[in-house]
Formats: sequence, C-alpha cells, structure tokens
Amino acid sequence: MIDLNFVERLMELLNRSNASAIEVKRNWWSTTLKISKVGDFSNAGHVTYQVAQSPPTATAAPAPQAPTVSPPPPATPPAEGAAPSATEEKGAAATQLLEIKSPMVGTFYARPEPGAEPYVRVGSRISPGQTLCIIEAMKIMNPIDAEIAGAIREIAVQDAAPVEFGQVLFRIDPNG
Repeated sequence: MIDLNFVERLMELLNRSNASAIEVKRNWWSTTLKISKVGDFSNAGHVTYQVAQSPPTATAAPAPQAPTVSPPPPATPPAEGAAPSATEEKGAAATQLLEIKSPMVGTFYARPEPGAEPYVRVGSRISPGQTLCIIEAMKIMNPIDAEIAGAIREIAVQDAAPVEFGQVLFRIDPNG
C-alpha cells in the first residue's frame, strides 16, 4: 500500500517541475506508481492528476485496491461561432463530475444489510473515509470508502447487481 502523503509530495514535485509524469517502481511485491498531468497545462493554478498503482503480485488472494477516482474524458470544444446545443451543455456539466470505479469484480451492495438504509443516496454529501457501498467478492464483504469530499450526483449501479473491475459506481461533484 502506498502512503497518501508520499503521493501528495510526488504531485507537488510534479506541479513545480516541467515534467509531465513521474513513475516509481519497486521490485519487491511489484509496486508501480505512475502520476501524470492530464489536460490543459496552461492554467498553472489547476492541474488534474492521474494516479495508477499496480496490484500486489503475491500468490495469496490479493487485497482489494482502493476505488479509482477519475474525471471523465474532456469534451471536444464546439466549432468557433457555433452555439452549444443542449447535449453539449449537459456534457460540459458532466465533465466536472469525478467517477468512483469498482476496484474489483463482485456484487455491489448499497446498504449494510437487507432492509437497512443505503449508505448514500443521490444528493448525499460525502467526506473522505465515509463508506459508500460494499462489494462482495468471494464471500468477503469489502467496504468501498470515499477518497474525496463532494456530493453524489449519480449512483450508476443497482443494489445487488454484479460489477466489473473499473466499472463506474458513483459520479461525484467535488464542488457540490
């Protein structure tokens, strides 16, 4: 597991430099960390980062990875002089949302037990460390916790539905 303080220090280092990416490799337990700048670099005060970490290569069952939080790809700008359509305006609003993706294959559960209130609903305010759902994999219940603060704008999976690795679970408005 990689220390979040270490990741933050790497992002600060990347932000201060002219480099576009940092990659760290360790051969014991095969840890790989890649941090790269994404998007328009002309806005010096705002840089989006993409962080990838390879799972451990131990022969025992791997521990669940942290959920992936990534922004959807940016929309292409409209032609000069063209008025934006309603779908383009909706797409522009959607680009501000961050996606929380499944870190594993399993079954998505929105509530701790049948009949209980769900962990979150559309419109719920979340904070880092808050449980958003559970993914059951091989009879093990794995809580998925928020790594960011914001508001739930979409729950992309139905309760008790199967999910794939990398499938979008939630869309979060970090400014909401």
